[in-house]
Amino acid sequence: MEFKKNKMERQIVIGHLFPELLNLYGDLGNITTLVKRCQWRGIEVTVKNYTIGHTIPFNELDIILLGGGSDREQRLVCDYLRTMKNEIKDYVENNGVFLAICGGYQLLGSYYKTKNTEIPGLEILDLYTEQDDERLIGNVLIQSTFGKCDYKVVGFENHSGRTYHDYEHFGNVVFGHGNNDEDHKEGLLYKNVLGTYLHGPLLPKNPEVADALIEKALDRKYGESYLEPLENRFEKKARAIMIARLEKGEL
Repeated sequence: MEFKKNKMERQIVIGHLFPELLNLYGDLGNITTLVKRCQWRGIEVTVKNYTIGHTIPFNELDIILLGGGSDREQRLVCDYLRTMKNEIKDYVENNGVFLAICGGYQLLGSYYKTKNTEIPGLEILDLYTEQDDERLIGNVLIQSTFGKCDYKVVGFENHSGRTYHDYEHFGNVVFGHGNNDEDHKEGLLYKNVLGTYLHGPLLPKNPEVADALIEKALDRKYGESYLEPLENRFEKKARAIMIARLEKGEL
């Protein structure tokens, strides 16, 4: 695909938090998708990786990705991020674009309760997670209005935590389990935060979600969010096949 050129030079800075610890089920593919969909439109994009020990300049980041990991890795990350809790809160409240997946989604809340202990969260959002004996595993299909249209989103979930909150949801579950296997809802939307259990990775399978995140980042930074349309032929075909399988009740 040829790179496109916009009339106005635009730049996006993506912060990938703890990629060596929180990268289950190919979540790194979300970064790759954001980068390519910016480059194809002539938008300059820089990815900065941050790990434990790094100072994270949240005010310099346009999009943040916080992925999923094991309970041990989540605790390590959370203990470190709690030292910069106020900076994260300011970023969120000032409409910073934040994609939090699985463990990263759980960390934004008050706590994650297991059978033996309670892992304190960052308390950025009013949500909590409690562990159950049964893991919620498998492909997921949701109906979402995140961004500018009503569309179907596919992904993969694998979590024992049940998450509860009163915010707007990422979507309604058509197939799969979602937040807690009770309310038929998946994920969370708050300002420019998208919290979700959907791996896959999520963005290569659902280009509309990737573009919505880019648009929100551009609007926050430049006051405009125009994106040249991309063909998405292969992405749409792959997703259509998965949607057809799931709507038939196939795993």
